[in-house]
Amino acid sequence: MSFRDDNTEDGLRKPLLHTGSWYRMSSRQSSMMGSSAQILRESISIYLCVLIVALGPIQFGFTCGYSNPTQSEITRDLRLTISEFSIFGSLANVGAMIGAIASGQISEYIGRKGTLMIASIPNIIGWLAVSFATDVSFLYMGRLLEGFGVGIISYVVPVYIAEISPKNMRGVLGSINQLSVTVGIMLVYLLGLFVSWRVLAVIGMLPCMVLIPGLFFIPESPRWLAKNGLNEDFETSLQVLRGFDTDISSEVNEIKKSVRSSTKKATIRFSELKIRRYYYPLLVGIGLLALQQLSGVNGVLFYSSNIFKSAGISSSKAATFGIGAIQVIVTGISASLVDKAGRRLLLIVSSSVMTASSLLVAMSFFLKEFTSENWHSFFAVLSLVGLVALVMAFGVGLGSIPWIIMSEILPVSIKSLGGSVATLANWFSAWIVTMTANLLLTWSKGGTFAIYALVSAFTVVFVKLWVPETKGKTLEEIQQSFR
Repeated sequence: MSFRDDNTEDGLRKPLLHTGSWYRMSSRQSSMMGSSAQILRESISIYLCVLIVALGPIQFGFTCGYSNPTQSEITRDLRLTISEFSIFGSLANVGAMIGAIASGQISEYIGRKGTLMIASIPNIIGWLAVSFATDVSFLYMGRLLEGFGVGIISYVVPVYIAEISPKNMRGVLGSINQLSVTVGIMLVYLLGLFVSWRVLAVIGMLPCMVLIPGLFFIPESPRWLAKNGLNEDFETSLQVLRGFDTDISSEVNEIKKSVRSSTKKATIRFSELKIRRYYYPLLVGIGLLALQQLSGVNGVLFYSSNIFKSAGISSSKAATFGIGAIQVIVTGISASLVDKAGRRLLLIVSSSVMTASSLLVAMSFFLKEFTSENWHSFFAVLSLVGLVALVMAFGVGLGSIPWIIMSEILPVSIKSLGGSVATLANWFSAWIVTMTANLLLTWSKGGTFAIYALVSAFTVVFVKLWVPETKGKTLEEIQQSFR
């Protein structure tokens, strides 16, 4: 079957794939009508695929946010200490680290869709274990299983989105990954206001239960198919994604050329990581995903109800839901900007505002200790403003863009290993933050946010010095730039 355009002297002729018939129109009419129709068809197909796989990040967000509205109920019902609940909260990250290690290899062997199906099963079992828990053993086991599934999802979804997206839409579509995470967090905060922790755990199964059948209706990643030599399936998948009357010959050739060059070097030795085109993107991916978590945002999202109580805010659960809602809105705005403003600018703005916000929260807690009670309400408002600004700034850049860049810059020959290592670094950093947040806040609330401010300030420097701009480039062009 041919996908090429056939130019004739009196107009443009294109094959209609299913009928084999021909139509004629002027070149001018074809370019005007064809381009807008093509964009519409391409957008519908791509967005449908992204919306289905976005159920995975919703599950991700639901898992991350679950410990926030349920802390007081679970500790009371199961008689847990603060340390035991901190372990429960952080075990999702431990499970995610195990999932991250396996994610790259699994997705290379069975494909992106098959990997998402596998990741959904432990998630469902984990939520069931939590909902029926009568002691810490079932609680911990369920949390580990949830984390394992989420660790795989956190790697595979951004990679799948990057591999199916055209270059002019990759930024906005990649941002849907983080937008879905924030939707999951907001939902768990909202539902936590009305239902018990056991019912909330049952609701947590729903995204993956819908995701599994949904995956049967979307195509596999064309780049994964091409890499595995499934050329007929590769072209069919790409044609479905781009629209049945779209000429894909140029993109097919570009992907095949990239795959051929990577196949010649399918595996690399450890010593070859010294080569710039390998170590540079790997360090950028690991650095961004580690700094994303070390900025302390998970400490805020996991335990904000208790932070608000400490600050003197009475309706702490409502304030927590407000933060979740704000994060969704800001991440949605960021999604519309990422392909216009660029990745680097948004990361710098995001990290800079996070630095200032963390300092504001730290200052409000420090000053509250040395002032009379008359000033406590003022500093409570000040800390609330700082926390809201912190979450908003995170949503603008540092929340979504590290995942987008990781999925864009890693060379094909080290993508499975490098992506797993970068995802592992993210979850290990998240585990450090969630495990220590409650303990640090007990030690010094102002000191905790001062530490987070230092990390955010370092992130600004890291982005300015080492992170490349990938806006408007194909994945193949990005790989070529590292050579």
